[in-house]
Amino acid sequence: MTRAEIIANQSVQDEIVSLMEEHIPGVLYTIIPTVVGRGKASYKMGSSTWPETNFVLISYMEDKHVSTLKAIVAAVKERFKGEGTKLFLVKAEEDA
Repeated sequence: MTRAEIIANQSVQDEIVSLMEEHIPGVLYTIIPTVVGRGKASYKMGSSTWPETNFVLISYMEDKHVSTLKAIVAAVKERFKGEGTKLFLVKAEEDA
């Protein structure tokens, strides 16, 4: 099992979720809809100086779906260049 964490601009949230639901059967996820912070290239603080915000999507999935998720994120990054979309993957273990 893998924990996938996507941090991205809110402008790409619908695209990512739609593609995940279309290509990963039974995908489950949690979205934290408004997050602020500093990335490598910019600030996303939701303020008048730095008005944009990000979202975080967390999903635990079977390892066999990770390559599909990587392809989805790569496609979104290609289509929406400069939005700072990041994918982080960590091996996870479910406690019985």
